[in-house]
Amino acid sequence: MTNTTDDVLDGIDLTGSTVVITGASTGLGLQTARALQSAGAQIVAAVRDVDKTRAAIDCETVQLELGDLRSARAAAEAITGRHDRIDVLINNAGVMAPPLTRTAQGYEMQLGTNHLGHFVFTTELAEAFGGGTRVVNLSSRGHQLSGIRWEDPNYDDESAYDKWQAYGQSKTANVLFTVEAERRWGPRGVHSFAVHPGVVYTDLARHMTRDDFSEGGTLANLEVTDVAHGAATTVWAATSPELDGLGGRYLEDCHIADPAAEGTEGGYAAWAVDPEQAARLWDWSQQQAELILGG
Repeated sequence: MTNTTDDVLDGIDLTGSTVVITGASTGLGLQTARALQSAGAQIVAAVRDVDKTRAAIDCETVQLELGDLRSARAAAEAITGRHDRIDVLINNAGVMAPPLTRTAQGYEMQLGTNHLGHFVFTTELAEAFGGGTRVVNLSSRGHQLSGIRWEDPNYDDESAYDKWQAYGQSKTANVLFTVEAERRWGPRGVHSFAVHPGVVYTDLARHMTRDDFSEGGTLANLEVTDVAHGAATTVWAATSPELDGLGGRYLEDCHIADPAAEGTEGGYAAWAVDPEQAARLWDWSQQQAELILGG
Protein backbone atom coordinates (compact mmCIF):
# COMPACT_ATOMS: atom_id res chain seq x y z
CA MET A 1 0.00 0.00 0.00
CA THR A 2 1.57 3.27 -1.11
CA ASN A 3 -1.34 5.73 -1.35
CA THR A 4 -3.21 7.33 1.53
CA THR A 5 -6.70 8.78 1.53
CA ASP A 6 -5.16 12.27 1.29
CA ASP A 7 -3.22 11.24 -1.81
CA VAL A 8 -6.33 9.88 -3.48
CA LEU A 9 -8.39 12.98 -2.74
CA ASP A 10 -5.79 15.50 -3.88
CA GLY A 11 -7.63 17.96 -6.15
CA ILE A 12 -11.06 16.32 -5.71
CA ASP A 13 -14.00 18.47 -4.57
CA LEU A 14 -17.06 16.58 -3.27
CA THR A 15 -19.06 19.64 -2.26
CA GLY A 16 -22.76 18.97 -2.72
CA SER A 17 -22.45 15.19 -2.82
CA THR A 18 -24.16 12.81 -0.40
CA VAL A 19 -22.18 9.78 0.77
CA VAL A 20 -23.74 6.97 2.82
CA ILE A 21 -21.31 4.78 4.77
CA THR A 22 -22.08 1.74 6.91
CA GLY A 23 -19.90 1.06 9.92
CA ALA A 24 -18.47 4.57 10.11
CA SER A 25 -17.89 4.72 13.87
CA THR A 26 -14.39 3.19 13.94
CA GLY A 27 -11.51 1.90 11.83
CA LEU A 28 -11.67 2.02 8.06
CA GLY A 29 -15.23 3.33 7.99
CA LEU A 30 -14.41 6.28 10.23
CA GLN A 31 -11.26 7.10 8.26
CA THR A 32 -13.25 6.92 5.01
CA ALA A 33 -15.97 9.18 6.39
CA ARG A 34 -13.50 11.76 7.70
CA ALA A 35 -11.55 11.80 4.44
CA LEU A 36 -14.60 12.25 2.23
CA GLN A 37 -16.04 14.85 4.57
CA SER A 38 -12.79 16.79 4.38
CA ALA A 39 -13.26 16.94 0.61
CA GLY A 40 -16.71 18.47 1.02
CA ALA A 41 -19.06 15.48 1.04
CA GLN A 42 -22.14 15.31 3.24
CA ILE A 43 -21.75 12.09 5.22
CA VAL A 44 -24.65 9.90 6.30
CA ALA A 45 -23.34 7.27 8.72
CA ALA A 46 -25.50 4.14 9.00
CA VAL A 47 -24.25 2.56 12.19
CA ARG A 48 -25.07 0.25 15.07
CA ASP A 49 -23.96 2.72 17.76
CA VAL A 50 -25.18 6.24 16.98
CA ASP A 51 -23.73 7.85 20.12
CA LYS A 52 -20.26 6.39 19.50
CA THR A 53 -20.33 7.67 15.94
CA ARG A 54 -21.43 11.16 16.94
CA ALA A 55 -18.57 11.30 19.41
CA ALA A 56 -16.12 10.46 16.62
CA ILE A 57 -17.42 12.55 13.72
CA ASP A 58 -19.94 15.36 13.23
CA CYS A 59 -22.31 13.98 10.60
CA GLU A 60 -25.82 12.74 10.01
CA THR A 61 -26.46 9.34 11.56
CA VAL A 62 -28.99 6.55 11.10
CA GLN A 63 -29.26 3.47 13.31
CA LEU A 64 -28.53 0.26 11.40
CA GLU A 65 -28.15 -3.30 12.64
CA LEU A 66 -27.09 -5.30 9.59
CA GLY A 67 -27.78 -8.55 11.40
CA ASP A 68 -31.49 -7.72 11.30
CA LEU A 69 -33.07 -7.39 7.86
CA ARG A 70 -35.92 -5.32 9.29
CA SER A 71 -33.40 -2.81 10.62
CA ALA A 72 -31.66 -2.74 7.23
CA ARG A 73 -34.91 -1.83 5.51
CA ALA A 74 -35.88 0.73 8.15
CA ALA A 75 -32.50 2.45 7.90
CA ALA A 76 -32.75 2.67 4.13
CA GLU A 77 -36.26 4.09 4.37
CA ALA A 78 -35.07 6.71 6.86
CA ILE A 79 -32.30 7.80 4.49
CA THR A 80 -34.46 7.95 1.35
CA GLY A 81 -37.01 9.92 3.37
CA ARG A 82 -34.37 12.62 3.88
CA HIS A 83 -32.37 12.45 0.65
CA ASP A 84 -33.61 12.35 -2.93
CA ARG A 85 -30.21 11.35 -4.26
CA ILE A 86 -27.26 9.32 -3.01
CA ASP A 87 -24.03 9.93 -4.87
CA VAL A 88 -21.94 7.25 -3.16
CA LEU A 89 -22.87 4.26 -1.03
CA ILE A 90 -20.00 2.55 0.80
CA ASN A 91 -20.92 -0.80 2.33
CA ASN A 92 -18.05 -0.90 4.81
CA ALA A 93 -19.39 -2.59 7.95
CA GLY A 94 -18.78 -6.25 8.62
CA VAL A 95 -17.86 -9.07 10.94
CA MET A 96 -14.89 -11.44 10.60
CA ALA A 97 -14.45 -15.03 11.73
CA PRO A 98 -16.60 -15.23 14.88
CA PRO A 99 -17.67 -18.50 16.45
CA LEU A 100 -20.88 -19.81 14.90
CA THR A 101 -23.55 -17.23 15.69
CA ARG A 102 -26.74 -16.22 13.93
CA THR A 103 -28.52 -13.04 12.95
CA ALA A 104 -31.93 -11.94 14.20
CA GLN A 105 -33.54 -13.99 11.44
CA GLY A 106 -31.31 -17.03 11.97
CA TYR A 107 -28.78 -16.63 9.16
CA GLU A 108 -25.12 -17.49 9.74
CA MET A 109 -23.73 -14.23 11.10
CA GLN A 110 -21.08 -13.49 8.46
CA LEU A 111 -23.23 -14.20 5.41
CA GLY A 112 -26.19 -12.54 7.08
CA THR A 113 -24.32 -9.38 8.08
CA ASN A 114 -21.64 -8.92 5.46
CA HIS A 115 -23.86 -9.79 2.52
CA LEU A 116 -27.57 -10.18 3.20
CA GLY A 117 -27.98 -7.15 5.45
CA HIS A 118 -26.12 -5.02 2.94
CA PHE A 119 -28.15 -6.53 0.09
CA VAL A 120 -31.41 -5.39 1.68
CA PHE A 121 -29.98 -2.00 2.68
CA THR A 122 -28.61 -1.33 -0.81
CA THR A 123 -31.60 -2.49 -2.84
CA GLU A 124 -33.92 -0.46 -0.61
CA LEU A 125 -31.74 2.61 -1.26
CA ALA A 126 -31.65 2.06 -5.02
CA GLU A 127 -34.51 4.47 -5.73
CA ALA A 128 -32.12 7.28 -4.73
CA PHE A 129 -29.35 6.17 -7.11
CA GLY A 130 -28.91 8.08 -10.35
CA GLY A 131 -26.45 8.52 -13.17
CA GLY A 132 -22.98 8.75 -11.68
CA THR A 133 -23.81 7.05 -8.37
CA ARG A 134 -21.16 4.61 -7.17
CA VAL A 135 -21.74 1.62 -4.89
CA VAL A 136 -18.58 0.42 -3.12
CA ASN A 137 -18.69 -2.97 -1.39
CA LEU A 138 -15.85 -3.87 0.95
CA SER A 139 -14.81 -7.40 0.17
CA SER A 140 -11.43 -8.91 1.07
CA ARG A 141 -8.65 -11.04 -0.28
CA GLY A 142 -10.23 -13.52 2.09
CA HIS A 143 -12.82 -14.24 -0.61
CA GLN A 144 -10.22 -16.63 -2.00
CA LEU A 145 -10.92 -18.92 0.96
CA SER A 146 -14.32 -20.06 -0.30
CA GLY A 147 -16.96 -19.71 -2.95
CA ILE A 148 -20.67 -19.89 -2.10
CA ARG A 149 -21.55 -23.14 -0.33
CA TRP A 150 -24.77 -23.64 -2.24
CA GLU A 151 -25.45 -27.00 -0.58
CA ASP A 152 -25.60 -25.30 2.84
CA PRO A 153 -24.76 -21.56 2.77
CA ASN A 154 -26.30 -20.99 6.19
CA TYR A 155 -24.43 -23.80 7.96
CA ASP A 156 -27.63 -25.52 9.01
CA ASP A 157 -25.27 -28.46 9.55
CA GLU A 158 -23.53 -26.69 12.40
CA SER A 159 -20.82 -29.36 12.64
CA ALA A 160 -19.53 -28.18 9.25
CA TYR A 161 -18.90 -24.62 10.42
CA ASP A 162 -15.44 -23.21 9.78
CA LYS A 163 -15.11 -19.52 10.66
CA TRP A 164 -12.64 -18.75 7.86
CA GLN A 165 -14.56 -20.65 5.22
CA ALA A 166 -17.69 -18.77 6.28
CA TYR A 167 -15.80 -15.48 6.11
CA GLY A 168 -14.54 -16.34 2.64
CA GLN A 169 -18.06 -17.18 1.51
CA SER A 170 -19.38 -13.84 2.75
CA LYS A 171 -16.58 -11.91 1.04
CA THR A 172 -17.16 -13.81 -2.21
CA ALA A 173 -20.80 -12.79 -1.87
CA ASN A 174 -19.72 -9.13 -1.73
CA VAL A 175 -17.94 -9.49 -5.08
CA LEU A 176 -20.80 -11.44 -6.69
CA PHE A 177 -23.24 -8.78 -5.50
CA THR A 178 -21.04 -6.17 -7.16
CA VAL A 179 -21.02 -8.09 -10.45
CA GLU A 180 -24.79 -8.51 -10.59
CA ALA A 181 -25.49 -4.96 -9.39
CA GLU A 182 -23.37 -3.71 -12.28
CA ARG A 183 -25.31 -5.85 -14.75
CA ARG A 184 -28.62 -4.52 -13.45
CA TRP A 185 -27.77 -0.89 -12.71
CA GLY A 186 -24.73 -0.15 -14.84
CA PRO A 187 -26.78 0.67 -17.97
CA ARG A 188 -28.37 3.59 -16.11
CA GLY A 189 -25.02 4.91 -14.91
CA VAL A 190 -24.97 3.38 -11.42
CA HIS A 191 -21.63 1.63 -11.12
CA SER A 192 -20.50 -0.85 -8.47
CA PHE A 193 -17.07 -1.86 -7.21
CA ALA A 194 -15.71 -4.44 -4.79
CA VAL A 195 -12.66 -3.47 -2.74
CA HIS A 196 -9.90 -5.30 -0.89
CA PRO A 197 -8.74 -2.63 1.56
CA GLY A 198 -5.61 -4.36 2.73
CA VAL A 199 -4.93 -5.90 6.12
CA VAL A 200 -5.67 -3.42 8.89
CA TYR A 201 -6.03 -4.34 12.57
CA THR A 202 -9.32 -2.73 13.59
CA ASP A 203 -12.31 -3.79 15.69
CA LEU A 204 -13.08 -6.24 12.89
CA ALA A 205 -10.35 -8.49 14.35
CA ARG A 206 -11.95 -8.78 17.78
CA HIS A 207 -12.68 -12.49 17.28
CA MET A 208 -9.11 -13.39 16.33
CA THR A 209 -7.11 -15.85 18.41
CA ARG A 210 -3.39 -16.42 18.87
CA ASP A 211 -3.63 -19.43 16.54
CA ASP A 212 -4.92 -17.24 13.70
CA PHE A 213 -1.65 -15.29 13.72
CA SER A 214 0.75 -18.17 14.46
CA GLU A 215 2.73 -20.00 11.81
CA GLY A 216 0.29 -21.85 9.59
CA GLY A 217 -2.62 -19.71 10.78
CA THR A 218 -4.89 -17.90 8.32
CA LEU A 219 -3.45 -14.48 9.24
CA ALA A 220 0.20 -15.50 9.49
CA ASN A 221 2.78 -13.43 7.59
CA LEU A 222 0.27 -10.84 6.36
CA GLU A 223 1.52 -7.33 5.67
CA VAL A 224 -0.38 -4.94 7.91
CA THR A 225 -1.08 -1.29 7.09
CA ASP A 226 -2.74 1.65 8.85
CA VAL A 227 -6.23 3.04 8.28
CA ALA A 228 -5.05 6.00 6.15
CA HIS A 229 -3.53 3.54 3.68
CA GLY A 230 -6.16 0.84 4.19
CA ALA A 231 -9.06 3.18 3.37
CA ALA A 232 -7.34 4.61 0.30
CA THR A 233 -8.72 2.04 -2.16
CA THR A 234 -12.25 2.56 -0.84
CA VAL A 235 -11.92 6.30 -1.32
CA TRP A 236 -10.39 5.74 -4.77
CA ALA A 237 -13.33 3.54 -5.73
CA ALA A 238 -15.75 6.20 -4.55
CA THR A 239 -14.16 9.20 -6.24
CA SER A 240 -11.52 8.50 -8.87
CA PRO A 241 -12.16 9.91 -12.35
CA GLU A 242 -10.16 6.93 -13.67
CA LEU A 243 -13.19 4.75 -12.91
CA ASP A 244 -15.80 6.89 -14.66
CA GLY A 245 -18.09 4.69 -16.73
CA LEU A 246 -16.60 1.49 -15.35
CA GLY A 247 -18.06 -0.96 -12.87
CA GLY A 248 -18.30 -4.55 -11.76
CA ARG A 249 -14.58 -4.52 -10.94
CA TYR A 250 -12.57 -5.85 -8.00
CA LEU A 251 -10.06 -3.27 -6.77
CA GLU A 252 -6.95 -3.48 -4.60
CA ASP A 253 -4.16 -1.02 -3.80
CA CYS A 254 -5.86 1.72 -5.84
CA HIS A 255 -5.97 -0.22 -9.09
CA ILE A 256 -8.21 -2.67 -10.93
CA ALA A 257 -7.09 -6.13 -9.88
CA ASP A 258 -6.20 -9.01 -12.18
CA PRO A 259 -7.33 -12.62 -11.83
CA ALA A 260 -5.58 -14.47 -9.03
CA ALA A 261 -2.60 -16.48 -10.25
CA GLU A 262 -0.75 -19.30 -8.57
CA GLY A 263 2.36 -18.13 -6.79
CA THR A 264 1.26 -14.51 -6.55
CA GLU A 265 -0.65 -12.54 -3.93
CA GLY A 266 -3.86 -10.72 -4.61
CA GLY A 267 -6.26 -10.77 -7.50
CA TYR A 268 -9.75 -12.23 -7.65
CA ALA A 269 -10.88 -15.83 -7.68
CA ALA A 270 -12.82 -16.95 -10.74
CA TRP A 271 -15.80 -18.00 -8.62
CA ALA A 272 -16.22 -14.47 -7.31
CA VAL A 273 -16.86 -12.90 -10.72
CA ASP A 274 -18.88 -15.69 -12.37
CA PRO A 275 -22.01 -14.01 -13.80
CA GLU A 276 -24.19 -17.10 -13.35
CA GLN A 277 -23.18 -17.36 -9.69
CA ALA A 278 -23.82 -13.64 -9.30
CA ALA A 279 -27.34 -13.89 -10.71
CA ARG A 280 -28.06 -16.96 -8.59
CA LEU A 281 -26.92 -15.20 -5.42
CA TRP A 282 -29.05 -12.14 -6.19
CA ASP A 283 -32.11 -14.33 -6.72
CA TRP A 284 -31.43 -16.26 -3.50
CA SER A 285 -30.92 -13.02 -1.57
CA GLN A 286 -34.11 -11.54 -2.95
CA GLN A 287 -36.01 -14.66 -1.94
CA GLN A 288 -34.64 -14.41 1.61
CA ALA A 289 -35.58 -10.75 1.81
CA GLU A 290 -39.11 -11.44 0.62
CA LEU A 291 -39.44 -14.34 3.04
CA ILE A 292 -38.59 -12.09 5.98
CA LEU A 293 -39.91 -8.73 4.83
CA GLY A 294 -42.69 -9.62 2.40
CA GLY A 295 -42.91 -8.63 -1.25
